[in-house]
Amino acid sequence: MVKISKKIMKQMGRTNGAFELIEEGDKILVGLSGGKDSLTLIHALKEQQRRAPFDFEFVAVTVAYGMGENFDYLAEHCEKYGIKHEIYDTKIYETAQEKIRKNSSFCSFFSRMRRGSLYSAAEKFGCNKVALGHHLDDAVESFFMNLIYNGQMRALSPKYRAGNGLIVIRPLIQMRERQLRAFAEDNGLQAIGDEACPSMRFDVKMPYARAEMKEMLKGMEEKYPDIFTSINAAFSNISDESFFDPKRFLL
Repeated sequence: MVKISKKIMKQMGRTNGAFELIEEGDKILVGLSGGKDSLTLIHALKEQQRRAPFDFEFVAVTVAYGMGENFDYLAEHCEKYGIKHEIYDTKIYETAQEKIRKNSSFCSFFSRMRRGSLYSAAEKFGCNKVALGHHLDDAVESFFMNLIYNGQMRALSPKYRAGNGLIVIRPLIQMRERQLRAFAEDNGLQAIGDEACPSMRFDVKMPYARAEMKEMLKGMEEKYPDIFTSINAAFSNISDESFFDPKRFLL
């Protein structure tokens, strides 16, 4: 039996209540890569089904890149815990061979392709929402990456509408990465890492920006232990009129 902490369930409940992520009658597609984040998400949603005063369904969907992957472990894991699981076949690997240039950056490419595949899978399986396993560390790292490299104030929203009308939700977005890692380790779950990414088969440069952000934030947290708590609060406490965007002047 998988044990999920009260803190994870309490925080997910708060996030769900604040942003109305999961509602009566929802059928949710959960992107299941097999990493610690998505494994935590499917088990948290399974527990949420038991606790919630409303009914919703979800299906865990694993995107196959077309590399001859073996997903027996994920299929057996989901069957063991009564979680519906589907594999969605794609030609992402084949497409990447045509599109990706030598020594080019690959993260954004595979992220877009994977996200598009999940949207298509949601339509195939009759889902009205897609749930992703991003956590607070992801959101804060993205914020600083956009700030430093793109000159943009942008993070990861708990909820948004995709171009095709699907609602995308991030139920774990206010949780720390270490909480999700602890869940996987405490339950002895076999979490899949970067080795499953098709980019590992290409001669491409490794992403450095996010690694730099992780290192920078690690140092900041050592100096300011509550920084993630403060940033989480700041994401919901934005003073538009204090920035340099003329469209937001309140005169």
